[in-house]
Order: sequence, then C-alpha cells, then structure tokens
Amino acid sequence: MSEFPKDFLWGAATAAYQVEGGHDADGKGPSIWDVYSHLPGTTYEGTNGDVAADHYHRYKEDVALMAEMGLKSYRFSISWPRILPKGRGEINEAGIKFYNDLIGELLKYDIKPMVTLYHWDLPQALQDDFGGWDSREIIDAFDNYARLCFSRFGDRVTLWSTFNEPIIFLGLGYITAKHPPGLKDPTRAIQACHHMFLSHARAVRSFRQLGVKGQIGLVNVMQPNDPLTQSPGDLAACALAEGVYTHWFFDPVLKGTYPADLLARTQESLKAPVFAPGDEELLRDNICDFVGINYYKRGMIEANPDENSYEINTSGKKGSAVGVAFKGLFKVVKNPNGNFTDWDWEIYPDGLTASLMRITKRYGNIPIYITENGIGTKDPLENGEIRDQPRIDYLRAHVKAIAEAISSGANVRGYYHWSFIDLLSWLNGYQKQYGFVYVDYKNGLTRKKKLSFSWYRKVVATNGAIL
Repeated sequence: MSEFPKDFLWGAATAAYQVEGGHDADGKGPSIWDVYSHLPGTTYEGTNGDVAADHYHRYKEDVALMAEMGLKSYRFSISWPRILPKGRGEINEAGIKFYNDLIGELLKYDIKPMVTLYHWDLPQALQDDFGGWDSREIIDAFDNYARLCFSRFGDRVTLWSTFNEPIIFLGLGYITAKHPPGLKDPTRAIQACHHMFLSHARAVRSFRQLGVKGQIGLVNVMQPNDPLTQSPGDLAACALAEGVYTHWFFDPVLKGTYPADLLARTQESLKAPVFAPGDEELLRDNICDFVGINYYKRGMIEANPDENSYEINTSGKKGSAVGVAFKGLFKVVKNPNGNFTDWDWEIYPDGLTASLMRITKRYGNIPIYITENGIGTKDPLENGEIRDQPRIDYLRAHVKAIAEAISSGANVRGYYHWSFIDLLSWLNGYQKQYGFVYVDYKNGLTRKKKLSFSWYRKVVATNGAIL
C-alpha cells in the first residue's frame, strides 16, 4: 500500500538558465544572468550558463531519458528573453518554437509539463530600461509576457507557476548583493517584492480572464525555522524569522494580504512597500490555486542584537559558511547536532513534514506540490559509473516525510526532484551536482545515468510503495 494518491505526479525539475545553454541562439536576448555571471568574482570559478547542459539542442535526448525513468511530470521554466528578446515588443518565434517542440516531446511520452514563468532570468533590456523589479512598469511587462505564454502554450500546459523562490532572487539581489542587480538596499528590496506580488496577481487574473484550463500558483522556498534554545530572545527571534521567511511570502498569494504585524513594522522602519490605488484589491481578488514548496533545509535561529553577515558557502568546503545574520532581527546558525552537506545545508527530513503541516495549518486544504527537493553533492565518475548512494538515502528519507504529512492531512499532489540532470548551480558552478543524470563536461556533455536514476524509476513505478 502507498500513502500517495493514485494520480500523484512523480517528476523532476530544471530551470532555463541552469540547463538550456544556447545563450544567444536563434535570436535569444541577454538576461541579467547572462551579463552578471560574466562579471569578475560573481560566481564560483567564473562559471556561467552560456552552454550549461545544452538542453536547448539536446532536449529530445533528455526527454527520452525522462520517459525511460517513467516520469509523470517535468517542471521547467521558460526563458523570458528567449521569446521576448527585449522583454516586451517583438516576439522571437524561434524561441516560441523551442518551447512548443519541448512541450510536444513531453506529451508524446505522456509526461505532464509544469511551467514556471520566472526563474530569475529577467531580460537585461528591462533592467536597463527602467530598473527591472524596482519599477511598477515591470507589472505590465510581466503580464504581457505571461499572456503570451498562456496564449501560445495554454492549450497543452495545465500547471503553471508565476515565480520561483522570490525570497532568493529578491533577497540575494537587493539585500546581500550576491545575485543581480547586486544591491544592498532593504527598502528597494521590499518595494521590488511588492511589484513581484502585483505581477503575480495580474498574471493570475489574466490566466482566468483568458480561460486557460488548468491551475496557477507560485513557488516559494520553505525553510522551517526552529529556535536554537528556549530562551525568550531566541523564541522571539525565531517567530520573526518564521514570519519573514514564510508568512511574508505565502500570505499575499494564499490570503491576499500581507501579515499585518510585519507590514506595519516594515512600513514604519523602511517606508515600504508603498501601495498605489488598486493594489490591495488586486492581491485580495487573485488568490492562486496551489502553492509549490522547495524544501532543502531548516534554519536554527538565535537572537541577534548587533551582527550583519551575508556570507554563504559557495565553494563546497564543509564548514566554510559564515552564516546569515540581520542586525537587531535574527541570526541563522548551525545546529550543533546536525548532519550537513558539503555546502553546510542541514539534512533534516523531519523539516519537510513540519513544513507541510505548518502550511496546512495556516492555509487550510490548499493543494501543494513539492516543486524542488534534492541534495547537492560531488558525484564522482568511477569506472564509468556514478554510484550516488547518498542521494538515494536523502530522497528515501524525504519522500517518506511527505508520506507522513499526507497521512496527517496535507494535500500534496506531486513531487519534483531537483534536478533531473546535472546543471549550473548559480553561484556554485558545476561542481554542485543534483541530477539523476550525470553530464560529463570533459567528454562532450555525454549523459550518464546515476544509480539514483534506477532507484527513482522504481519509486515512480510503484507510486512510492517500494519505500
């Protein structure tokens, strides 16, 4: 017997900039990541997505591997500048054709597409023209882009998410300066976040106005936070961290409002977000149909009266992370009893169960997809084989954690492993490997199936009963 519903979507995921390559192929325009990753000192050893896994030219080979694995669904993102090179205006039909061909190839094997509209690769033209997410102009631009995608692909795609992990592309882009546009300005971060929520709501409204058959949601990181100790200071800091990491990013799309206490505090201290007439109604009237959860780790929180730190581990040298701390708010620290990856991410399957139950408790019977979950490791190729047993162990424990949440009432509809294939890990380069499929960068990007490939195929085939 399996805890998983009979129509559960077993899948895997990627993102355009990390996997496609073809950075200037067939009329594609530059994204902010095409530009940023070529700046000195921005990524691990200067790695970039110019070629990535070359999925743009090898998608048929990759989809055939998905079919061999038996995947029920594949989550991928559309590159905004591939279909609108300047972010708006002239359409690049070659880019439209690529995604039509990819969708057609998936459906040929009965693999359900789940499309993410924005996975961080903003057209550079929009950053140059009006500052990207800084400006309210982005709302119209994103809505026009979303409408184009709905009209061209909505007859075959029934699962859509507007944004992937807003806390990451806004937090690292506008507060820690680790992602483009490379700023340290909390006020601009909060206003850019507001424009993102309004863009999401406009896209949800357009989706329904156009009568697209299917569901639309938003994908958030879910980092459950627990206090390091039971001291009053740590408990208060943890409650604030939970509000910042979770409630601020889930409430506007599932309740239609910001959490009132955080909104008042933010507007008092940062004078943002600034609302325009109609903003409240737009958020209120366009609740999404489901939420995607990306779960990798939890956060241990302690009080932090006087420290700021934004240094994270991008080298893969265990123990090199300095940590994230926000002065006067909270500090994310390592669990002294935890088990960690080479990138200092705590391996904590119980946190996934806790995450799903916290979402269910706060938002009710909302459909949930686990849109990302996986472990970044250094997978050695030895005698032609990649025996990634740590990945199997990680996934077995986390999928069991999902089953436990389902049995306790969480409405989980699908699981997408991150990632299907090894790809560019943003700041971490190609050494941080997540995939079921190994990419041999020394030998023409040859694909090789890892041990986890066969294991996950059995999970899919038995609908999780093998666990």
